[in-house]
Amino acid sequence: MYLDVNHIITKKITFYNNNSNNDNQLNIAYGIDKNFFLGCAVSLSSILIFNPNLNFSFHIFTNHLPEDFEKNFKLLSEEYKTNITLYLVNDLSLSKLPTTKNWTIATYFRFIIADYFYQKIDKILYIDADIICNGSLEELFELQFDNNIAYVVKDKDSIWWKKCAFRLDENRLSNAYFNAGFLLIDLNKWYENNINSQALELLSDNNKSPKFTHLDQDVLNLLLLEKVKYLDNKYNQQVSINYELKYKIYSPDLEQTILIHYIGPTKPWHNWAKDYKCSQYFVNAKEQSPLKSIPFLSAVTANQMRYCSKHKIHQKKYFSGIICNIIYCLKKLTKHK
Repeated sequence: MYLDVNHIITKKITFYNNNSNNDNQLNIAYGIDKNFFLGCAVSLSSILIFNPNLNFSFHIFTNHLPEDFEKNFKLLSEEYKTNITLYLVNDLSLSKLPTTKNWTIATYFRFIIADYFYQKIDKILYIDADIICNGSLEELFELQFDNNIAYVVKDKDSIWWKKCAFRLDENRLSNAYFNAGFLLIDLNKWYENNINSQALELLSDNNKSPKFTHLDQDVLNLLLLEKVKYLDNKYNQQVSINYELKYKIYSPDLEQTILIHYIGPTKPWHNWAKDYKCSQYFVNAKEQSPLKSIPFLSAVTANQMRYCSKHKIHQKKYFSGIICNIIYCLKKLTKHK
């Protein structure tokens, strides 16, 4: 499978366009769909809030580009005097690749990103839009790749790595398995090792793709095996807001974390999740940004109604929790008719 980025990217809009000090600039890219607009904008803002003296250029690839989205990023670029470029993606060529309830077609935009920037810049940082910055990224400017293709951060723990190794039939993964929400990529080595084509070929293989429960993350772990360097967990500390529903809450220490990754279907921009302690890093960044007046998002889909109900009841907001559960059941019934 081949991606022709010249035809896939149908529109490009650049705001501010400050070309000074390009040699000491870190390019950061996001790949999102309409569900991550607010998350992406606040993620970008948090990086700028905590790194006022560093030079960034931001690149946002999306398959949906409403007018208010453009206006918000224009506002951010003017407020922080930073480069922000929006790319409208025609995702038809990716439509046959596997997706799940939690991973949409936008998860594959990182391949478009890697292809697009080859021979334009040497490296790029790809991060998921549900990542919030809580510290300095200065170290990332100076990292040397040596013979490695990317810098990554390990996912979960050794028990999880062994499960992934078994599922993917690759014993070496039991030593480490990374989360693809943070990828600092050497674009030349990525291209030389033909990562895009190999990944898309594996994902398109109907005999192999069923074992990829984490889609491109699984595939990238196989293809980049022993070709990555690992950074400390502080650059991709995962936290699930749905853990708040458990009797015994796992809550990692986030104070010293540089990049906080809100995994799972419940996000800190959902209005039923914004009051938890772990969500405050997102809430604080939003309040300090020009986007503070934008409302948190309400539940819309059946899956969101399900979790909204669970969290409302957990918060002892029983009436609204029951209403959400009724709406969830109605949506499920309607879907199956």
